[in-house]
This record gives sequence, structure tokens and C-alpha cells, in this order.
Amino acid sequence: MKLVLLFGSFAVGKMTVGQELAKITDLTLFHNHMTIEPVLDVFGYYHGRAVRRLRDVFFEEFADTGEEGLIFTFAWAFDQQSDWDYAKHVTDIFANKGADVYYVELVASQDVRLVRNKSENRLLHKPSKHDLAFAEQDLLDADKKYRLESYDGEIPFENYIKIDNTELAPDVVAKMIKERFKL
Repeated sequence: MKLVLLFGSFAVGKMTVGQELAKITDLTLFHNHMTIEPVLDVFGYYHGRAVRRLRDVFFEEFADTGEEGLIFTFAWAFDQQSDWDYAKHVTDIFANKGADVYYVELVASQDVRLVRNKSENRLLHKPSKHDLAFAEQDLLDADKKYRLESYDGEIPFENYIKIDNTELAPDVVAKMIKERFKL
């Protein structure tokens, strides 16, 4: 069993790279909006506790399967201890079942991410992003409020890679990840 944590700023390309990585490996993609969107539909707003509890059900059940592994995408605010704790919580669910855990951080310039924020693939899989003005403001606000890119040397894990995908196609990034970690 493997767990690939694929993280980075809003609209950096986590889901799209995850889709490409799933195509070339036996890993299953579980992107963050797969739990966010149904919670928004039911509650009418982002209910963080409900999202976390839903994810835990998926993580715990998936970790008990014989599947090859899971790719999980999320935005990690490095200046928030709660996000470090959450990343540890998720990895512990899998590591306690003997899974290998891999950490992949994507970074791209804000200008590129603002363009990607309007991409057809993003809008197809993330209905809450259809209000483009709101989605753009959400990205800008998150960039101001949180530090969504790690400092050099901050991530202490052995199986870690940071990729600047500003000018790289998602399939190229996926191949880099696959080769680096022999997935």
C-alpha cells in the first residue's frame, strides 16, 4: 500500500497532476473536492468537521483494502500547526497499516495559478469554482492569509519532492513523481 500526499497552493494543479499520476500507476486519486463538493451541497457552506469526518471514513476503509495505493490532494498551510497535525493524522492512518508514504509539493506562480483557476478540467470536477470571481478572490485571499509553500528544508520527510510545475505539463510532472518514487 502506498499513500501519495500531493499538496500545494490553490489551483497549482494538484488534481490534474493526480489524474495523470493515476493513469500511469495503479494508484487511485482522491482529490480534496471529492468530499468538499457534497458537503457544500448538503450544508450550503464549507463545514470543515463534516469534510474531515468523510475523508477519515474513506482513508480508514481504503487503508484496509488490498489496493495499490491512494493519491490525496490538499492545500497545506505550513504556518498552521493544525495542517501539520492533519497531514500527520492522514499519514498515520496509512502508515499504521504498513503503507509507504510519499510527499509531493507542487509550486507555481500566482499568475499561472490564476489562469489555471479557470481551466475546463478544474471547473468540470469542482462545481464550487464555477463562480469565477469568488474562486479568484478565494485564491488571492488564501495566498495572503496562509503560507502555502514550504521553506527550503522545512519538510523533514525522506520521501519528499518539491516540483515547480509553472511551465510543466501535468503528464510530465506525473512521470517525474512516478520515476522518483518508483510507483
